[in-house]
Amino acid sequence: MKTLKDCQKSQKVRVVKLHAPKELKQRLISFGIMKDTILQVMEYAPAKSTIKIKIGKMSLALRAKEAEFIEVELI
Repeated sequence: MKTLKDCQKSQKVRVVKLHAPKELKQRLISFGIMKDTILQVMEYAPAKSTIKIKIGKMSLALRAKEAEFIEVELI
C-alpha cells in the first residue's frame, strides 16, 4: 500500500482509500480529498513534516502524519 507520504515531489496520484479516524476523515473530505480524487505533491517542508499538495486549483498543506492515512496509486 502506497500512501501520500511516500510520494515524490511533482507526482500525480489518485486517492484509493482514506484510512483515517472519523474526525480526520471528515476534515479531509471537506478539503475535497476523497476516493478517486487526483492530487499532485507540490513540495515537502525541509524536515518532511509537512506536505504541500494541489487539488484542482487549490493548494493545501497536510501534516505528514495525516498523509499516512491517504492510500494512493500513481497515475
